[in-house]
Order: sequence, then C-alpha cells, then structure tokens
Amino acid sequence: MKEITVEELQTKQNPLIIDIRSPIEYKDGSIPEAINIPLFTDEERAVIGTIYKQEGQAAAKWRAMEFVSPKIPSLLQQIKSAMANEQELVVHCWRGGMRSKAVVTFLEFAGIYAMRLEGGYKAYRQYILKQIPTMFPDKAIVLHGLTGVGKTDVLKQLRSQGYPMLDLEEMAAHRGSIFGTIGLGEGNNQKIFDSLLYKGLREIQGSPYFLMEAESKRIGKAVQPEELMERKMKGINLYIHTPIEQRVKQLVNEYVLPYQTEPWYHDHISLGIEKIMRRIKDNEMKKALIQTLETKDYQMMIHILLEHYYDPRYDHATHEYEGDFIDIYADDSNDASMKVLAAIDKLMVKKNEVLEEKI
Repeated sequence: MKEITVEELQTKQNPLIIDIRSPIEYKDGSIPEAINIPLFTDEERAVIGTIYKQEGQAAAKWRAMEFVSPKIPSLLQQIKSAMANEQELVVHCWRGGMRSKAVVTFLEFAGIYAMRLEGGYKAYRQYILKQIPTMFPDKAIVLHGLTGVGKTDVLKQLRSQGYPMLDLEEMAAHRGSIFGTIGLGEGNNQKIFDSLLYKGLREIQGSPYFLMEAESKRIGKAVQPEELMERKMKGINLYIHTPIEQRVKQLVNEYVLPYQTEPWYHDHISLGIEKIMRRIKDNEMKKALIQTLETKDYQMMIHILLEHYYDPRYDHATHEYEGDFIDIYADDSNDASMKVLAAIDKLMVKKNEVLEEKI
C-alpha cells in the first residue's frame, strides 16, 4: 500500500483527494477541494464509538464491518465517478488509520490505484499551521475605507487581473460586521479559515507583496495569525473614498436586494439592530432605527448606521496603522479599482527605481 506524506502531497499538480471521514468531521475542517465520500454516517460513527468505549476494540471493529460491508460497491463507484483522466487518487481519514487503510485496500481489489495520506487530516493541519507563518510576502498593500466603499469588490477585480491578494472575508465566510453572515451561512471556523489561508498563500507564493483589506484581528469565528497582523500594520495604506449615497447603494445591493424576500431576513436584521442598540446612547438614533425596522426601510437604516455608528468607529481604527495613507477618491467600486490599480503600479515603479539606485 503506497503512502504519501503531507509534504509530498503539496508537490502533486492536480490530485483527487477523497476524505472518507463522517460528514460532521468534514464540516469541522477539511483539505480544500477534498471530496467527502464518508465511510460511516455521523450516526454510525457515534454507535461505533460507543461500542468501543463499552465493549472494546474487537466489538467496535465487528460493528464497523457490518456497517461497511453493504456499502462497498456504492462507495467504490462514487470514488470512481469522481476520478478524471490521469488524476492521482489520495485517500485520507482523521489520522491515517483503519478507515483509510480499508478503503485503499478495497480500491486495490477493484483495480484502482490509490495512495493513503500518512497521518490523515490531523497531519495536514499540523503541517499548515507550521507553514503559514513563513509564507507571507514581505509587504502588504492594505485597502482602507469606510463601510460600503466596495473594498471587497476592488480586491476581487484586481484578483481577476492577476494581482496577488488575500480575501480574508471570503476565507472566513464573514464580512466582518454584525450583519456579516447575511447570505453566507454561519461563517467558517478557525480550521476552515486556516486551510483556505494556506491555499491562498500558496497561490501568491513568490510575489514580493500582496493586497488585503484592513480587517480586525477577528473576522467572524476566525482569528488572523500574528504574522499577518504585523504585515498589515506595517503595510502600504490606500484609503478609498466614495460618496455616502454610493456607499448606501453598494450596501443595499450587497445586503438587501438579494435576500430581503427570504423568510429569515427581517429576523436576522432585527437581531443585528438589537445588538447595535445596546452599544449606542443616542435616544433619537435609537428611535430612528426602530422606525426603519418597523417600516422595513432598509435603505434609510443603512444610511443612519453609516453616518452615526460605523463611520466614527472606522476612522478611530485607522490610528493603529504605521505609515502615511494614500487617499483615493472614486465614484464607485469600479472607479476605485482602476485608481487602486494605478496607485499599485506607481508604487511598484518607485520601488524598482529605488532598488536600481541601490544597485
């Protein structure tokens, strides 16, 4: 049986990674792009665990065999269907134990060559946590701007043109605010965030700089590593300005229009407003927010929140950063993207000129 280490896995061009852990294990954290074809359901795994504790290993193995035996043809067919031409097949479980060994054995009997990941997902996680701190490019270009200027849109447009960037909100599945999970589910936990950060860092490997948004250390359920925070605080700061009317329009398009007819939407907004109300002392502002909530005037609600809640807090946060800020005035996020791109190109030209002078 061929085994492959996590380090060797990184050298494979396009492996097909099959995660045979139960769905609940896979949901808690996985290797990006791995396909979950579970050997046991969550319920079966729980039963086996209980038997192991109460009756011992032999009884648990026997029950596991009873669960697996009828599934083998279907399991192998699912794996076979997922395979593309000349893809190298890698199978893993939690720590490279009996589950992955059994599945690779079944595959070999069926004439399908597969490798078993040594140490399983546990080894993968230990490896990426060790690697991440060493992988950041030297310089960060940090996008600042009040809520609604379209910083995320700018990042995505620049990424589409090949510029190196880390979209931390996408990795966290959270927009970094009280309303940050609207339309994004429950947000990613730390394990998933770390896996996506590692993947993102591999994609920009070799670049002398990277683009990122000025996020707080915690984004939803995930926390940024200290090495990333250090790069951010010492980065090149670009501050995007757009008119407040455009910012309101941007946020309505992002947070309201796609979801306002969903049955959960108003309750979600109500909970967010309730949290904000605990933090503000201005009674007039409270009354205005309650009024917009009752009438479902989300556009006016956003305008009030920007002007009286988010903007004052954001300006205070910029004082934490080292270095000067380069102001970029734009009509909207598309205009901002072009101007940010021009600013980056200008910065890179200056840097190259300095290097040439030193040489």
